[in-house]
Amino acid sequence: MSNWYKPAGSLKTAEHEISLTPKDSGWEYCGFYTYNFATKSEFSVELSGREGVLLPLSAQNVSVSVDGQAFTLKGRTGVFAAVSDWIYLPVGSKVSFSSKSGEIALLTAEASEKFPVCYTPAEQVQVEVRGSGKATRQVNNIATPTSFTQCHKILVCEVLTPGGNLSSWPPHRHDKFPGCPTINEEVYYFQIGKDGSDHGDPEGVGFFHVYTVDETVDETVTLHDRDTYVVPHGYHGPSIASPEYPMYFLNVMAGPAPERSMAFCDDPAHHWIRDSWNDQVQDPRCPMTSANGKVGKGK
Repeated sequence: MSNWYKPAGSLKTAEHEISLTPKDSGWEYCGFYTYNFATKSEFSVELSGREGVLLPLSAQNVSVSVDGQAFTLKGRTGVFAAVSDWIYLPVGSKVSFSSKSGEIALLTAEASEKFPVCYTPAEQVQVEVRGSGKATRQVNNIATPTSFTQCHKILVCEVLTPGGNLSSWPPHRHDKFPGCPTINEEVYYFQIGKDGSDHGDPEGVGFFHVYTVDETVDETVTLHDRDTYVVPHGYHGPSIASPEYPMYFLNVMAGPAPERSMAFCDDPAHHWIRDSWNDQVQDPRCPMTSANGKVGKGK
């Protein structure tokens, strides 16, 4: 098994539930951190040479200070409960955030251009239903090239997959291997829920497949709630949600290209699948969540 798979608990520190620096991953750009307000009510970070996105996972009413400017994140009770508001954090900013309970994610990218701090309400997050048939999933475009432009490198989105469906399908890559236009490092952070739950559940189980063109990596991982997977290169997909366990994953991406891009290349053997969606019906369970709470109760 590659060292790209990080089981739940393996990245925990005294300060973080998850601490994943670019150095930890063996790459240059992406960082991923989660904090639990049940262990400490306030955290402080200085983003030296980094920009960031602060996104509640299960925290509510989060008080945030960015270089002395005050904000309040309404947050949510869990990733399966609602779409959340979020804050863009400029390069070099000094940030503190506090709440009474719940978890929050800080996603970072090594960057040099400074943009202003920006608060985005949940109602302004672009929610997209992607794919069709058993590959229907919900994508929350947090900081993607089309949804948010006032940043240098960072790319962030959330994906929710109903139980029994696939995401990251067809398998794709973005590693500048011949024929692919760009390169991005990518972190996958998973929560595996149970039907009706607002957040992940320890009983949850799913699957994730990653393989490289040169066949040095080819693994299918059994996922549990709060597992993390780093993808420096290679094809990844599918992400498989077991029938009774809906899947959530949070992606942060960044790379050396002067323009932010989420361009990808499908595995040629499976590219035809996209055309097959034209004759399929999208799963009515998507979208699963909105800014105002759960939707898509279809069975």
